[in-house]
Amino acid sequence: MKRLLRCIALVALVAGLAACGPPRKSVFPPTLSIQQMSVQPDGEWHLVLRIQNNSYTGMTFHSIDGTLQVANGIPVRLHADFKRSIPALAADVIPLDVLPTPAMTAALNAVAAKGSAGSLAYRIGGSTNATAHQDKKTRDFDFHGNDWLSPVPGIPNTYR
Repeated sequence: MKRLLRCIALVALVAGLAACGPPRKSVFPPTLSIQQMSVQPDGEWHLVLRIQNNSYTGMTFHSIDGTLQVANGIPVRLHADFKRSIPALAADVIPLDVLPTPAMTAALNAVAAKGSAGSLAYRIGGSTNATAHQDKKTRDFDFHGNDWLSPVPGIPNTYR
């Protein structure tokens, strides 16, 4: 009986010591999407990319490197170096300018002709470099996203 009580006390002591360490917060890949896109007078597209931190800890994002594909056309490169500290389960935006292909411009013009009833499918994918605040280790996270852009009523050359 004494032996059983000692084993139980030892297991309780080990479990108590294991619980004393700091809790590890889960780190998950972010979600990226286009929050808004405007067509500039020179034809360049000004994107506002939304980075959603899906982790249970704050993260500092350093760069993105990926592609934007519109209407199953040829993708264009997305690349930006920046520094954004985003709290757990929160989001922030970064600006990014891209030069669309002629096919992308034609697809967007077709949607603009339909007014607010039109929408244009897009796909973004690539990787982002980030550091979790809890462990200070820089990592690359893949991201993939499919969504739609539609003209914003009352604001010319702007899509969400």
